[in-house]
Amino acid sequence: MIEKILSVDFNDKTLIKQAITHPSLKRKGADYERMEFLGDHVLGLVISEALYNKYPDEDEGQLTKRLAGLICGDTLFEVAKKLELGEYILMAESEASGGGRESKANLENAMEAIIGAIYLDQGLETARIFIMHNWEKLIDDMLEPPKDAKSSLQEWAQGRGLPLPEYEVIAQEGPSHAPEFEVQVSVEGKAPATGKGSSKRAAEQEAAGKLLESLG
Repeated sequence: MIEKILSVDFNDKTLIKQAITHPSLKRKGADYERMEFLGDHVLGLVISEALYNKYPDEDEGQLTKRLAGLICGDTLFEVAKKLELGEYILMAESEASGGGRESKANLENAMEAIIGAIYLDQGLETARIFIMHNWEKLIDDMLEPPKDAKSSLQEWAQGRGLPLPEYEVIAQEGPSHAPEFEVQVSVEGKAPATGKGSSKRAAEQEAAGKLLESLG
């Protein structure tokens, strides 16, 4: 059924099974953790190429901002939710009962792993077709390069002659396969703000966004 949802008929069925197997099942080497690493880079390559061709007049900085917005956790989560991927992830009952099928981190990771599995099974061209089918509208809807919260906060500080914002991990919770980081960001003379996320980068972005909001 998962192959029908993805519109990909796998030659090696063990690859797609691995891509949707959560680490909670404790099948060493047979879950999606390694495969998501590969999928992340395949996704980045395909989206980078698409942006390079679509926006010939934009510089590296503009393209980088677009890329970051299109391969970030929020976008992966959006695509995974659209595919209803949570229904197909194989996981321990304890993980499922704890909301694992709706977990942002689980859906992001499985989405990347699926891209990696498609690449391993059928090569870059099939992976590109799958990615563009699910990301093309997102690319088209991004009318301007997004300005992420960290960049905006840095520009705010520099514009006022202040030192660069400082980020510090103040807490890390959860199991190794689904950690949650809490990061504090501070700007000289201003009250700090904190943010949480499934990666340090995501937590930093949330913290920066909250501090910007408090600064008006």
